[in-house]
Amino acid sequence: MTGVDPATFDDQQLMKELATIHRTRHDTLLYGSNDALRAHNDRMAQLEGEYLRRNPRRPVAAARTRQGARERT
Repeated sequence: MTGVDPATFDDQQLMKELATIHRTRHDTLLYGSNDALRAHNDRMAQLEGEYLRRNPRRPVAAARTRQGARERT
């Protein structure tokens, strides 16, 4: 693993890291090397995995489910 272990972050640090990685995603996809994109994917998975581990019962918007999407059409 590269970078600080996400499990060591407090909730505020984790959210800051998630915001940063999501903000930089588009540029990395468009302009990053294959190695940079691979590293970005790995780090995003680590951070998102830690968020999900901490928040297994996070609220899910009905519109973000398959059923909710079908109801929009």
